[in-house]
Amino acid sequence: MKKAFTLPTCKTCVRIFEELQPAAHGCEVIDIKSEGIAAEDLDRMAELAGSYEAVFSRRAMKFRSMGLADQELKESDYRRLILEEYTFLKRPVFLFADSVHAGSAKVAVSAAQAAMTA
Repeated sequence: MKKAFTLPTCKTCVRIFEELQPAAHGCEVIDIKSEGIAAEDLDRMAELAGSYEAVFSRRAMKFRSMGLADQELKESDYRRLILEEYTFLKRPVFLFADSVHAGSAKVAVSAAQAAMTA
């Protein structure tokens, strides 16, 4: 299983996808805005990452506008929020059979590239 979760309007995602070309490496590319995030995929991401919080984006504009920055969120909250609103998924996310790499940090992108070509 190789899946790449992205938002095509995100300039950072576009830049990373141009660099890595996940579709060329056999990744199923999923547009999280139009296709959404399957609960099974999110659960697998959290399992591999160690938590739902690890794949949750605190940079999402709705994080502050919904007052979430002032709340103490539980794992169930992170899961629910990501499934309800795609913008809460840290992106891009590369999900493989035995690893997940989320976000645009150089370390995450390099690890995703190594896993993609392995």
